[in-house]
Amino acid sequence: MAHRRKSKPDKMSAPSDILDDLYDYARPNARRPGRPRPDDPTTWTVSDDWPDEVPVTEAEIEVFEAWFGDLFNELFSTRH
Repeated sequence: MAHRRKSKPDKMSAPSDILDDLYDYARPNARRPGRPRPDDPTTWTVSDDWPDEVPVTEAEIEVFEAWFGDLFNELFSTRH
C-alpha cells in the first residue's frame, strides 16, 4: 500500500514580488543552443518535402468542423 505524502503549504509571495513579475514579459527570451540563425533573411532557403496530397482522416475533419465550423461557414458562404 502506498503512503500518502503530506503536501507542503505554498509560500505566499510578497506583494512587491507579484508586481515585479508583471513585467517579466519584457525580458528577452533565452537563446536555445543550436545552429545560429542567419542574419540576412534574404539568404534563407525554404524547402517543401510534403507530399502533393496529405491524407486526412474523418476524425480529423470532425474535430476541425466542431471547433471551427462557424468560421468555415462564414468564410466559405456564397451569400453576400
